[in-house]
Amino acid sequence: MLTLQVPGRRSGELRSNILVGAVHDGQRYLVSMLGDRSEWVLNLRAAGGRAFIKRGRSRPVMLTEVPPEERAPILKAYCKVATSGRRHFPIARDAPLPEFAKIAADYPAFRIDEL
Repeated sequence: MLTLQVPGRRSGELRSNILVGAVHDGQRYLVSMLGDRSEWVLNLRAAGGRAFIKRGRSRPVMLTEVPPEERAPILKAYCKVATSGRRHFPIARDAPLPEFAKIAADYPAFRIDEL
């Protein structure tokens, strides 16, 4: 778990969300279990991907949105670690990768890059 801090798209004040990160092929990702209209996703897009991750101390990061056609393995990795988040997915956590590919466009994923 980590805290994502993103400037609010209207207020500019930092908004904090506790999220579960997923790891796929050695890279860390954040996934929106509530889909495309989640407030943190909207704020992050408005901020151009610039945010802070707080795990102990706060540090700046760049979050890059993963194209839908590349999200399936990330979503599957997320479902392995996010016990509360997996209930928001319309498929079983151990579903085959093609099933994750079918829902990938509905669940944004962002690669975490340290700055």
